[in-house]
Amino acid sequence: MEIQTQDIVVGGRVMSLETGRMARQANGAVVVRYGETVVLVTATASRAPRMGIDFFPLTVDYEERMYSVGKIPGGYIKREGRPSEKAILAARLTDRPIRPLFPDGFRNDVHVVASVLSVDHDYSPEVCGMIGASAALSLSDIPFEGPIGAVEVGMVDGEFVINPTSEQSAQSRLKLMIAGTYDAILMIEAGASVITEDEMLNAILFGHAEIRRIIEGIRAFQAKAGKAKRDFPLHLASESLVARAKQLAEEPLKAAMRAADKETREGQIDAVNQEVTAVLQEEFPDETDLIAAVLKAQLKKVVRYAIIHEKIRPDGRTFTEIRPLTIDVGVLPRVHGTGLFTRGQTQALTAMTLGPLSDQQMLDGIGEEESKRYMHHYNFPPFATGETGPMRGPNRRAIGHGALAERALEPVIPPEEEFPYALRLVSDILESNGSSSMASVCGSTLALMDGGVPIKAPVAGIAMGLVKDEAGYAILTDIQGLEDFLGDMDFKVAGTREGITAIQMDIKIHGLDREILEQALAQARAARLYILGRMLEIIPEPRAVLSPHAPRIITIHIDPDKIREVIGPGGKTINKIIDATKVGDKKVDIDIQDDGTIYIAAINQEAGQRAMQMIQDLTRSVEVGQVYTGRVTRLMNFGAFVEILPGKEGLVHISQLAHQRVGKVEDVVQVGDTLEVKVVEIDNMGRVNLSHKELLPKPEGLETVPAGAERGPRPDRRPPRRNGPGPRRDMR
Repeated sequence: MEIQTQDIVVGGRVMSLETGRMARQANGAVVVRYGETVVLVTATASRAPRMGIDFFPLTVDYEERMYSVGKIPGGYIKREGRPSEKAILAARLTDRPIRPLFPDGFRNDVHVVASVLSVDHDYSPEVCGMIGASAALSLSDIPFEGPIGAVEVGMVDGEFVINPTSEQSAQSRLKLMIAGTYDAILMIEAGASVITEDEMLNAILFGHAEIRRIIEGIRAFQAKAGKAKRDFPLHLASESLVARAKQLAEEPLKAAMRAADKETREGQIDAVNQEVTAVLQEEFPDETDLIAAVLKAQLKKVVRYAIIHEKIRPDGRTFTEIRPLTIDVGVLPRVHGTGLFTRGQTQALTAMTLGPLSDQQMLDGIGEEESKRYMHHYNFPPFATGETGPMRGPNRRAIGHGALAERALEPVIPPEEEFPYALRLVSDILESNGSSSMASVCGSTLALMDGGVPIKAPVAGIAMGLVKDEAGYAILTDIQGLEDFLGDMDFKVAGTREGITAIQMDIKIHGLDREILEQALAQARAARLYILGRMLEIIPEPRAVLSPHAPRIITIHIDPDKIREVIGPGGKTINKIIDATKVGDKKVDIDIQDDGTIYIAAINQEAGQRAMQMIQDLTRSVEVGQVYTGRVTRLMNFGAFVEILPGKEGLVHISQLAHQRVGKVEDVVQVGDTLEVKVVEIDNMGRVNLSHKELLPKPEGLETVPAGAERGPRPDRRPPRRNGPGPRRDMR
């Protein structure tokens, strides 16, 4: 196969697409080179369709290779295992915009794999993976109504930037991932440091202009290197089956839709489907596996017609009406902070846990981040929708929703310097009838405020929907499950009163235009402000104090050169401090930063203060004139050695023990005694001379020699000898 290449200028830098060198047995394979980032993307389709299903079986994988950043994987196994959360989120970024571009009735398995082979952090591998998937599908013989383009948009110093570098990303107020066709936008994923609706809309349109140039490049590449599209069988129902299903089900489904309660409505719809299915199975025995899909399409038509033409939503609300809200905080007594947010039949319980910085998540991946102190996790058990099912680990949807809520709240989390805690928020969805991810955003804000976290501003979220046909469109506020399932858009917007912090948009049709986006953003803002107002009625500001069950963190700063003194050989000293301040089974946690900042976390405040005092004593310098309370460690005939700070001793000469003459040191002090002393001198050899006498009241009529005027022998000195024979005399 001949090697073909195509260069595209993306964000002012050249991106090169290549095919024909690697993975030649896949239906389509493209190597994307952007700077020193290299991503191989393959697209493969099964030879035969999968029968008996009513969905398109598309799988997208994003494979991180640790060698791409010159790392050996951590842990014992030393090879890549299950995908990281970042890899799962990158796979979702590719999946969502390409999924609606396959033909209806296409049931062949399609597998898209993006293998990250080399990473230059100034050139996004996620963007390369999305563009590579579009190019691989376009060049392949798989039916695909693309191509699409994708870019990241940043905002630096008020200016939009396409695919920002690592340095620009650190300064950017916006991280917007956008994908679309030449004519319309398909997918949006964004996190922002509180930007306005106008700024967000302009960023989206700015990115779409660059997407058009990418698509032009992919089309040129397809013209010279693409395969002819193969005829794959489409699994579609006959016109007679569709007409008969409409005749039997249309009116009963309209009647069922008038039930405002979800459970009643779903029960009536199920009854209609069962009755009609029995009839259709007899009349169309060769198409029994298509009946469910036909009835689903019929329900979709009924709901959409009622919304657009009759202005009636399934539960009777207006297009801008929000379901009834119930808001509670502090519902779990031992938890550091809780929020229970209920909107209609969607309910999220968020619990917050505070921990020392040592509890932050360590990241073993190909990104630049090595740790994360703020985490948000989302759980969706089957009972939330009244169903049974296995309770396993989080699926891709749960990971995506958790990441969305995390992005929404991250801009308002106080920085480490102001609030030196690791934070974990867990949103358990207890009921679900649409927009549970935005309920988790609201519940998380409540939990943070209930826990006393000084967030910069409260955040709320809302999900918007769209129903569109030839007659017009309707934008729906606070969509419920049926409207999400049968509508054309799920557009989630979260933010503060001042602006947007996160967006996620999925489109089932071939894109949106400016008018629809502008109206959806305006409608979402009005809903967000209403919800924020209701939340602040319950808890107007973060609580003034933390939960009594949360650790208290004390921050101190020491000279970085003295860190080794705190840690000690093999951690001996720091472990001694931890053991000495233990209360019951509760230990303090001591986290030492390279710059000399030390965080002490303790449930018991007194234990934390004791640990702080011990560290300060270890690192404090002895100063002349200061008074210390020390412990007598050794006695000599010329004085007593006193430990005034951990590991630091000084000598109290026998003449400095009392105002009166002392015959023997033992007459005044014993080893182990506590003695208050004053530093009177630090000589040029660093030896510390102490006085106890100066801290004692002077007896009346007693003459004393000033401190420091007398000198006695030190341990390393001998008394002077008199020349010649004869008895020694007292040299004192």
